[in-house]
Amino acid sequence: MPGALPLTVAAGIAAGALVPVAAMAEDFRFSAVKIEGNKRIEPATILAYAKVAKGQTVSGDQLNDAYQRLVGSGLFETVDLVPQGGTLVIRVKEYPMVGVVAFEGNRVLKDDAIAKSVKTKPNHVFSPAQVEADANLIAEGYTQAGRINVRVDPKVIRRGDGRVDVAFEIKEGYTSEVHRISFTGNRSYSDFTLRQALSTKQAGILHRLIQSDNFVPDRLEQDKQNLIDFYQSRGYPDAKVTGISSDMARARDGYFVTFNIEEGQQYKFGNITTVSEVPDLNVDEFAPLAKIKTGSVYTPTAIDLAITRMEQLALKKGANFVRVDPRVTRDPATQTLNVQFALVRGPRIFVERIDIKGNTTTLDSVIRREFRTDEGDPFNPREIRNSADRIRALGFFSKADVNTKPGTNPDQVVVDVNVEEQPTGSLTLGASYGAASGFGVLVGVQEDNFLGRGQSLGVQIGTTADNQQSSIDFVEPYFLGRDVKARMHLWYDTTSNDNADYNTRIQGLQPSVEFPVAENSRLEARYAYGKKKLFGVTDYTAASGTTPASGSSPVLSYEQSLGERTASSVGYTYTWDTMTTNLDPRYGYTFKFGQDYYGLGGDVDAISTTALLAAQRKVMHESVRLRAELEGGVITPRSGSDLTILDRFSGYGKVRGFESHGWGPRDVGAPNGDALGGQYFWALRTETEFPIGLPEEYGITGGLFWDTGALWGVSSSERALAMGLDDSDKMHIRSAVGFSFFWRSALGPLRIDFSKAIKKETYDKEQNFDLTISTKF
Repeated sequence: MPGALPLTVAAGIAAGALVPVAAMAEDFRFSAVKIEGNKRIEPATILAYAKVAKGQTVSGDQLNDAYQRLVGSGLFETVDLVPQGGTLVIRVKEYPMVGVVAFEGNRVLKDDAIAKSVKTKPNHVFSPAQVEADANLIAEGYTQAGRINVRVDPKVIRRGDGRVDVAFEIKEGYTSEVHRISFTGNRSYSDFTLRQALSTKQAGILHRLIQSDNFVPDRLEQDKQNLIDFYQSRGYPDAKVTGISSDMARARDGYFVTFNIEEGQQYKFGNITTVSEVPDLNVDEFAPLAKIKTGSVYTPTAIDLAITRMEQLALKKGANFVRVDPRVTRDPATQTLNVQFALVRGPRIFVERIDIKGNTTTLDSVIRREFRTDEGDPFNPREIRNSADRIRALGFFSKADVNTKPGTNPDQVVVDVNVEEQPTGSLTLGASYGAASGFGVLVGVQEDNFLGRGQSLGVQIGTTADNQQSSIDFVEPYFLGRDVKARMHLWYDTTSNDNADYNTRIQGLQPSVEFPVAENSRLEARYAYGKKKLFGVTDYTAASGTTPASGSSPVLSYEQSLGERTASSVGYTYTWDTMTTNLDPRYGYTFKFGQDYYGLGGDVDAISTTALLAAQRKVMHESVRLRAELEGGVITPRSGSDLTILDRFSGYGKVRGFESHGWGPRDVGAPNGDALGGQYFWALRTETEFPIGLPEEYGITGGLFWDTGALWGVSSSERALAMGLDDSDKMHIRSAVGFSFFWRSALGPLRIDFSKAIKKETYDKEQNFDLTISTKF
């Protein structure tokens, strides 16, 4: 093309400008393409981006497109396209290689954490656009940490020889706290109650000592859903959050957050019916599975559970592709929701396969066992969602996404599981204090996903002034591939002068299996073998002259003479628990009943039976929590077997207001006045926890409690050995009242109890004050 002016396409990336090429009417035909300036990038790669073929007619617009593709590749700092007669010259200047990537000024986030988030890496091609994107990623990381005033400035240092160093200069700024969280439109629940449902917390005046929380904008969206879930679970199906405002404080050191709420009306369940549109299914078998009482407060969880139960029954009957369609109609006049569960035939779709990605440590089988659907089974969307929830609940993954996509055939789907592993092991260093036990330390190692098999392995060693405890626990949650939890527990405990004039050593092992027997109940079967030794008992010495008598009860001396005793037992515990599964979050119940049969070898031949009934309920718009526990136990020797104080109940922790070994049968005739423990006990503990007017961000609440109970019963042989039981082995009721302070402190949960025994015996030992605090690092 003689006489044609050269067409030059230049990329002004370095200057931050892009010079577009004006469209030209002239066409070109190149017999050759010459590439200049490339050092690392192969000519074939450049030609592949340019897509300019030899011998073909090329317009000006097409040359512009070639330029855009070369610039868009991110490989070149400048690009020139120069037609020279029948030859197209492509001149490029490659981006340099990155040498060092450095981070400066960062203290809150460490270098390693930031380096993992950015994509600019040493020995990679330098990209200005990527560096800017990485600066934004770093700033986003600080925003998630509550430092929204962060500033990140990338600096590029040219070193020659086609290399550059990249430094991110970080000015972290200060932490932006949430000064106040308030609500508008909430009539049924107080601000205090609603704040408990949020993951965002507000900082108080003493936030540096008590509690501080950062302002994270992304967290507010999650809190919006938390509020909706809170209201819907309490019967407000129309509740919504119409807006969230976050206003910066005048001092620019924090935010005031306001949630605007429309509660709507509270609804209760009305008529609950079940119909079947599948001829082979008898509706009378499915209707009882709804388990929703007319007049109970509406909650979507109740509907979901009813659907799950009905669909599971349909599968057991071999009725595949059956779906349960909840048809809800509302009656505003009575504020009730009528629900009709319709059994319908769904589309015939099968699960082609389940693909699992991202699990670098956890075995595929650990994830697959959370699915109740296998490859080739009918596709049930609800069951897939439930499986996703179970995978997330494992706690092994920071992210667990379960999605479906079309399979190879129209009637098939593929289930995609994408997970990201997170650490599942922990080293625990703990400290505690109790008025009865004194200061203590705890060291523990816990791995919740041992060898990626979903097993749990834990080792703990704890000590206080008078007690030393160590244990090893191993748990297989899916023994033999079923919902059976197999556990091996080993322990070694010693005590010395724990409010008693003797020492003890107890060691043993206990294998057990636990499995479900109903929706909210499980049964544990166990075997235990252990050794118990009582020693350090002070022998009785009669008074002589001016020297008073001294020593322990002859009962304890006799039990010490028995030496180390072995105990072999089988037992079980039945547990019925709605504390975590109850549909109504305002209340829950727990019932436990267990028995252990000693005498399968060993020195102890007895039957031990214990039972516990616990309940809790939130009242006064859930601002006050009521708790009550009733428990009891009996251990009965068989075949004339001896029981020692290590076998009998001590009463410790069963009634507040008394020391360890401070109440129950006692040999008051012995100089040491030793507690002997009892074969029977019962205890009733009641407690209320409520706000005391302090800002809730302090985490301080108050409580009142009343405990009562009895511990009694020793054998006739022990009664004969004792120097002065009087009637202390009979059932004497003790009672104590008190008030408590609860503090969710930065060091850990702290509890202070002040108690007063209002019914006691003269020989009892009171404990009017107790402080308990524990923390883990």
